[in-house]
Amino acid sequence: MIYLTLFLSFFRIGIFSFGGGLAMLPLIFQTVAQFGYMSQEEFTNLVALSQVTPGPVAVNAATYIGFDFAGLPGAVCATFGVALPSFLLIITAMKFLDKFNENKGIEAAFTGIRPATVGLIVAAAVFVGQSALLDDTVKLLEGIQLIPCLVFLATVILAAKFKMSPVKIIIIMAAVGVIFCS
Repeated sequence: MIYLTLFLSFFRIGIFSFGGGLAMLPLIFQTVAQFGYMSQEEFTNLVALSQVTPGPVAVNAATYIGFDFAGLPGAVCATFGVALPSFLLIITAMKFLDKFNENKGIEAAFTGIRPATVGLIVAAAVFVGQSALLDDTVKLLEGIQLIPCLVFLATVILAAKFKMSPVKIIIIMAAVGVIFCS
């Protein structure tokens, strides 16, 4: 029964999430919170791990949650559940691609979907940022942690201004964490 629950939960995430893995994060967290799979802090660690491992964030997150909750069969069920809707949608879209090319309704739908996707990504960033940058025991301005905030700012600068590789940034910031946060 748990395998079916994992499959259906992640199938629902896959079918109702647009914009990629980061946009899926709020729905993934709602799902794991609803079933009591993990805490907000554990989920934030999962997001970080999903970002630094190869592959799509949503697939990595589903695999991790499925494995953590129900072992290898759970990982397979959750991963298959989150990936299947995209696979089916792409197969279907390929059959009808020519018909969708200049459809005004489709263009209008994407005009609404694009900003919604950005909003979901920002919501995910706020959610992860709360756990990563703030001490849970203290209120907002009193609880800001200096090192994580500096790491965040340095990451934005290195990525946006200097166009540094994300792999290099992750390695550097992991080292900073080990040195200054141990």
